[in-house]
Amino acid sequence: KMAGDSRFPDVDTDGSEKSEEMEIVVNVGGVRQVFYGDYLNQYPETRLAELVNCLSGGYDSIFSLCDDYDPGKREFYFDRDPDAFKCIIDVYYFGEIHMKKGICPICFKNEMEFWKVDLKFLDDCCKAHLSEKKEELEEIARRVQLILDDLGVDASESRWKRCQKCIWKFLEKPESSYPARVIAVLSFLFILISSVVMCVGTIPDLQVVDAEGNRMEHPTLDSIETACIGWFTMEYVLRLISSPNKLHFALSFMNIVDVLAILPFYVSLTLTHLGAKLMELSNVQQAVQALRIMRIARIFKLARHSSGLQTLTYALKRSFKELGLLLMYLAVGIFVFSALGYTMEQSHPETLFKSIPQSFWWAIITMTTVGYGDIYPKTTLGKLNAAISFLCGVIAIALPIHPIINNFVRYYNKQRVLETAAKHELELMELNSAEGKAAGSRSELEDLSREGKDDPFYSSRIKVSHSDTFIHLLSEEKNYRTRLQSCK
Repeated sequence: KMAGDSRFPDVDTDGSEKSEEMEIVVNVGGVRQVFYGDYLNQYPETRLAELVNCLSGGYDSIFSLCDDYDPGKREFYFDRDPDAFKCIIDVYYFGEIHMKKGICPICFKNEMEFWKVDLKFLDDCCKAHLSEKKEELEEIARRVQLILDDLGVDASESRWKRCQKCIWKFLEKPESSYPARVIAVLSFLFILISSVVMCVGTIPDLQVVDAEGNRMEHPTLDSIETACIGWFTMEYVLRLISSPNKLHFALSFMNIVDVLAILPFYVSLTLTHLGAKLMELSNVQQAVQALRIMRIARIFKLARHSSGLQTLTYALKRSFKELGLLLMYLAVGIFVFSALGYTMEQSHPETLFKSIPQSFWWAIITMTTVGYGDIYPKTTLGKLNAAISFLCGVIAIALPIHPIINNFVRYYNKQRVLETAAKHELELMELNSAEGKAAGSRSELEDLSREGKDDPFYSSRIKVSHSDTFIHLLSEEKNYRTRLQSCK
């Protein structure tokens, strides 16, 4: 029905009926609800409260608030989600809103904005769910934007800038091309070879004796080590030169690990050739040996090529609370059982418990069920205390393990879902662009990528394509719903 339809009778504007006593009927998606003005006017800034007072403003005022209106029944029609509406109207009766299970949090937030209900009325548990979904959408948007940036080539950029981007993709994104995958595999192999050489070089049968009678690594192993360090150095320098944000690159944890894996080689080389002139040879050898042991840091470079190790690292970060509980349980048990063990063993003439601090070691290896046997109780009460301590240790360790495993599984599954969602969004963009006025989807994505470099609204447009109803990136004439808006 149109605002100027002659079938509409004149709207009552005499104001004789008070808004508090007025009864209105709202039809949302085919579900009718009856409301009274005294309930709705508790929150006068909401859309339903505005309906109570809109009749005196004429049809323009009415149709600015609803999709259709039946003046005979005084029934307002809205083409909105009825399930979300049933949750939103709880604010008028209970003063808070709980989101029903199965409703997309982003869609529910949009519904609340449409009905002009403040998000502060949403319960804390639902806010946490909404925040988590926002983070997921932002992560998907970030991944899509990175892919779009990779697709785009700006002709106005200098040759060095384009070369810098190619090197960065070549070294940082193995999925971008076949040669990039080969480089990633080579880097992985160099890390393994370097770690194996470090371990094999400590075998006495494979070491050689220098002129002064000191054992040293075999020259062949030294040559392999030098080749690996040369690869790591070249890789780090190229990545640093091609990095778009060099400060962020230098301060990144994994890049600090790379430096720690490379630096000992050059420091020990410098000390070997120049340190003898500044200090005694024995001190130089001790310093070199201390630096060479730092080569174990290179094993952490595997995390760059292993999504499983990255997931494990993130799971441990998210499990600090559980790990803290584990350490607290063990600390309490160690203190209690070591003190009891020391007290109970004092009656034995050959006791191995000389002090409570010394008993800490016994309590640690007992509660963790290691049991080296270097310290053990000899009295009956001491043995009973030991039995109780390792039983309590098993329980204390087992309790926080399940939440830690859950964090690992949740994050791993979440990363797979986000990766699939980002690819799905790109497929939708290409499909919808092909159906639009643009002839080719790839050229349109490249144009968007070029325009977005200096456009402050580019990143927000990317995010809008996920959180709003329509994808504005593709076409201004056609509207498409994404999978994320169809997940109710």
